[in-house]
Amino acid sequence: MELSSASKEDLKVWLKEKGYKPFIADQIFDWIYVKKEFDFSKMSNLKNDLREELEKAFQFPLIKFVKTEECKTGEVTKFLWKLGDGKLVESVLIRSGDRRTVCVSSQVGCNARCAFCASGKEGFFRNLSKSEIVEQILQINLYLKKFDERVSHIVFMGMGEPLENYDNVVGAIRHLIDPETLDLSPRKITISTVGIVDRIEQLKDEGLKVNLVLSLHAPNQHVRKKIIPYARKYDIEDILNAMENYTKRTKRDITYEYILIEGVNAEVKHADELARLLKGKQCTVNLIPYNPVDGFRMPRPSKEKIEAFRDRLQEKKIPVTWRYTKGKDIAAACGQLALKKEGEGLPIYSN
Repeated sequence: MELSSASKEDLKVWLKEKGYKPFIADQIFDWIYVKKEFDFSKMSNLKNDLREELEKAFQFPLIKFVKTEECKTGEVTKFLWKLGDGKLVESVLIRSGDRRTVCVSSQVGCNARCAFCASGKEGFFRNLSKSEIVEQILQINLYLKKFDERVSHIVFMGMGEPLENYDNVVGAIRHLIDPETLDLSPRKITISTVGIVDRIEQLKDEGLKVNLVLSLHAPNQHVRKKIIPYARKYDIEDILNAMENYTKRTKRDITYEYILIEGVNAEVKHADELARLLKGKQCTVNLIPYNPVDGFRMPRPSKEKIEAFRDRLQEKKIPVTWRYTKGKDIAAACGQLALKKEGEGLPIYSN
């Protein structure tokens, strides 16, 4: 059993097997989820022998903080974590008004290998466990403790394709919304996918009602195949039908992410085609100007082109937003999270 993804009932069973009273699980959960204390030796209302048992039984936390980097405005902080096998992943904290949103990674690397994204550049290595996903939130909550703040929103938009790590992602979400742990609202959790049709259909029946975002990025199958290799597995119409089924079942609006790349998908004719594709659908298109990635030669459209694209969608009555890029100066913006080697240019912070 991994402590960071164990339910309170799981912990009660373990305590009973070890000869301790089950109610002690309440005290341990209070230390972890309310007081944000991860050091068993500091859990002062627990007996010394139990603290020692906990130290022996559980490797907690599983992920180790390495470094952070903060953008110039202070709105974005990027975290680097070391996993138990030495692999490294990143998370991003975004401050916006009262919101404290964490962009979570679900895999080491990514199989999707989208042409504009750094996450899959070095390939795919493995899925993160449920605990490794949960602990990104727990550790960032610990970081926020000194500001008397806590994580309010979670987006699965970090490294990896969340729906290819389906069981662990769904399990982590169930843990995070548990009233006994962080008690987060599913409405404040978003999953982003390149479009895994069978998993979208499965997710709609989970009863979670989280927000679902599709990385669309193209107005047709031909263009999509050029920039998203997964498009060869799933036809755009089948994906859109699955997304429609999801919104009908969950009553959650759908967002279609659209990264604008000069010479690929950013012309007004593409906006016209996109409007035809999405006509009558309950959705919003979120425009994202391409964020530069080392090793990828893809130009970002001019502001005038982006405005023309947005204006045409609005003319066609397609709800549209234009995402303000945050964290680009520390490679923490959309598409920029990548595999790292320890010590690659991130300054240390201390709790």
